[in-house]
Amino acid sequence: MKADTETLIDRAVAGAALSDAQALALEGAPLDRLLAGAATLRDAGHGDVVSFSRKVFVPLTHLCRDVCRYCTFAHVPRPGEPAYLSIEQVLDIARAGARAGCQEALFTLGDKPELRYRAAREALASMGYATTIDYLVAAARAVLDETGLLPHLNPGVMTRDELARVREVSVSAGIMLESASARLCERGGPHFGSPDKDPRVRLECIDHAGALAIPFTTGILIGIGETRRERIESLLEIRRLHARHGHVQEVIVQNFRAKHDTPMANAPEPDLDDLRWTIAVARLILGAEMSIQAPPNLSPGGLGALVDAGIDDWGGVSPVTPDHVNPEAPWPHLDRLRLETEAAGKALAPRLPIYPRFALEPERWLDAGLRTAVLRARDASGFAREDRWTAGALSPLPALRPSRGGDRAARGLDAVLARATAGESLDETAVVALLEARGPALDAVLDAADRVRAEVCGDRVSYVVNRNINYTNVCYFKCRFCAFSKGKLSENLRGRPYDLALDEVARRVAEAWSRGATEVCLQGGIHPEYTGETYLDILRVVREAAPGMHVHAFSPLEIWQGARTLGVSLETYLGLLRDAGLGTLPGTAAEILDDEVRAVICPDKVNTAQWLEVMETAHRVGLRSTATIMFGHVESPRHVARHLLRLRALQARTGGFTEVVPLAFVAEEAPIFLRGGARHGPTLREALLIHAVARLALHPHFQNVQASWVKLGPEGAAMALAGGANDIGGTLMNESITRAAGAAHGQELPPHAIEALVGDLGRVARQRTTLYGEVPLERQRASFQAAPLEPVVETPARRYERRRSEPLVRPGLAPTS
Repeated sequence: MKADTETLIDRAVAGAALSDAQALALEGAPLDRLLAGAATLRDAGHGDVVSFSRKVFVPLTHLCRDVCRYCTFAHVPRPGEPAYLSIEQVLDIARAGARAGCQEALFTLGDKPELRYRAAREALASMGYATTIDYLVAAARAVLDETGLLPHLNPGVMTRDELARVREVSVSAGIMLESASARLCERGGPHFGSPDKDPRVRLECIDHAGALAIPFTTGILIGIGETRRERIESLLEIRRLHARHGHVQEVIVQNFRAKHDTPMANAPEPDLDDLRWTIAVARLILGAEMSIQAPPNLSPGGLGALVDAGIDDWGGVSPVTPDHVNPEAPWPHLDRLRLETEAAGKALAPRLPIYPRFALEPERWLDAGLRTAVLRARDASGFAREDRWTAGALSPLPALRPSRGGDRAARGLDAVLARATAGESLDETAVVALLEARGPALDAVLDAADRVRAEVCGDRVSYVVNRNINYTNVCYFKCRFCAFSKGKLSENLRGRPYDLALDEVARRVAEAWSRGATEVCLQGGIHPEYTGETYLDILRVVREAAPGMHVHAFSPLEIWQGARTLGVSLETYLGLLRDAGLGTLPGTAAEILDDEVRAVICPDKVNTAQWLEVMETAHRVGLRSTATIMFGHVESPRHVARHLLRLRALQARTGGFTEVVPLAFVAEEAPIFLRGGARHGPTLREALLIHAVARLALHPHFQNVQASWVKLGPEGAAMALAGGANDIGGTLMNESITRAAGAAHGQELPPHAIEALVGDLGRVARQRTTLYGEVPLERQRASFQAAPLEPVVETPARRYERRRSEPLVRPGLAPTS
């Protein structure tokens, strides 16, 4: 028998679904083998992360038509006590939660009290509602609209129509199956006299939820008189419904706690090993991907043992409200929960009431009216945003607390980090694992990146004294993230349309030279009247204004459009630009080098292959370039990994990239964000990780990783410099594109400010040229003695009627007029 069950455990760990008979055979399996198998299977599906939801508990009513023998939550109507919380009381709870950083409003209430109590019917009628579900929907809508918390609703058994209404106001819902055993509803059983505890009724509700694509929570309650075989049968019923619909987002294994003043006050409670046995069996039956939860407040002192049994979630934990169902068991403090989780070798990660794998498929799992709220509340992996930091904003940086729970959680990345630091190529899965690091693993990734930086670049932090010149903000492309460009449909965005006169371009170049600049960076919108000759004219003007100035200009989109309008090949056109004075290309217009993302954010722009083709051609004709990545909008870690690996592959062939520049998406004024189609930029963890992972994934082919002070702010850039970056970019003098998107950082970070920032890190600042060469002392002295900038002149653009008859070049789409 032991050999048979061990074979079954091995099958489950290997990813095979056990048959019902095989699952039932686990009843006799040794506990140690169950635990080991369950932990291995959990790690295959969830890695080193154990999640939780920061919530408030909203007990909308304690009235219930059921009479479960173990429950203290429900009670009969009490004189002078309202039957329901008022909407204002609900909002007071939710507002307190929002102030405390909660994301979830958990509504828990008794089943259909109006069917049992006149007091409930009269209270509902006085408020203008016919049923408890009617009132619940209104209360959830108020919380969503007034506080931004995401509702999760647990009102008990619901009809299909009621579930459909609940779906419109909640991102998830749930009902505990508790047990599939009808025996428990017989006289003397814990569910006798409770019509809503009939397993058939509860299973039908779960089935309806699946048919309506509601992310759903369910689970079993152990220790109320069921047998272990009945627990397995209950888990098999949950598995059957999930196999049909794919909607069960978590299964709770909750241990019974005896409560005073209940008929089961003297009933024995399941011990820790019994709970661990059930968790392990649940994991083996339900598989690697299922989220399995055990409430941490019901097993104080045993949290590490629960992790070892195969859980990956602690459920909702509230810093504001008690557990009204188990009031005798206070929530653990979040700091304590984090430390105990890390001591068990896992990283604690906040989630939303909708689990990550469901949040990442909003079209399937969310009502259209809820998708923007979830998108703005989540990070790139679908977990909850860990902080309120916003790229480009002046708000204080959140503290990234160092992990203190040991390094067990980081060990899963040891092999990946060893390969990366040795300069070996990583595959997509490995890069994604680095990008998703949390807790001790996050510390390990940042530390490894900083070690590689020190080996490659030493302790010098480089920067370039330069000036940005954006010669027009008129653009006929439809990039959904851009708040800078002006076209017929975007005049309402920041700033007026302009198209700089060439003498103003020349004036700015000459002024930059007088202030110590060694580089001008020239880019702009794709004006419908511009041709390839326009860019050649700009180069001639720059060369005349400051012959010694390095010209870093023209994105791959501008190169592609310029070549097409002149009817020449990319190689020919790049040669013309080079001969006219172009020194290097900025690696902008890359955004995310994956066409799945580009179809959403910039469908008519150069596609991935076209961007790479421009860069490879530029490198072939002797023009080097930078490479950028814009992150924090609609991409996932997998898209970022593909981007980095494509850059690595091209760099391995050409060696033409000087640096990689991660650019955090500034959401505030971006059209795609304002229309509800993008996240609120990256979290600080994500921003720091992308610099670190770029260092590791691109090593040894890229020597330089730049931190953008415009996106991250000077303090954020300093944090990135401590996690793999070695360059802080340019002084800029003028910055228009990021500020148009809502960034509040200044337009110039002068040399003395950069060198002070670098000095505070214990590092040495070094002025560099665009190609990372040494800067003449004359240029350095001029940069430290720069006069204030003269006011810029932005030549008003003509209106948008076209004078040229040729079709507009839209490389991502078919040509159009």
